[in-house]
Amino acid sequence: MEIDPTSAPVLNEHHKEEYAPAHTAEHLLNQTMDRMFGCGRSKDAHIERKKSKINWPLPVAPTPEQIAQVQETMSQLVASDLPVTYEFVRRDEVPADVPLDKLPDDASETLRLVRIGDYDVCACIGTHVQSTAEIGSFRITSTSYNDGIFRIVYKVGAGSN
Repeated sequence: MEIDPTSAPVLNEHHKEEYAPAHTAEHLLNQTMDRMFGCGRSKDAHIERKKSKINWPLPVAPTPEQIAQVQETMSQLVASDLPVTYEFVRRDEVPADVPLDKLPDDASETLRLVRIGDYDVCACIGTHVQSTAEIGSFRITSTSYNDGIFRIVYKVGAGSN
């Protein structure tokens, strides 16, 4: 059962001021990594205007060809101008394929699902662009692999080329 759209849903207070293009790119990158490597969404991310970094546990380091494929997929997603939409649902009505493991213990009963086209959906109270074209561009600036953790550092926007 959906939440009544005429009443304002009660969500947790958000204490971060994200840079919407980088934060939306984080959603796309998490989905891309999960689709390619089956690693799930990252548990560790630092998202900023100048550069962002995300870590995933992986049993082996991705090859240069796989990293290039991640870059190409992300560039295509940005160029695809996918819409970013929101849906408010009660926690017990969240679709089974939407992970809730990153929610805080005190998360509200009403959750906001963020959908990016048909590519990604997750519960999130952060700031996002209205469509992926607003990200501007996406560029992986570096990667590293240490002790089973793969890190991607990236930039978004006009200055990322």
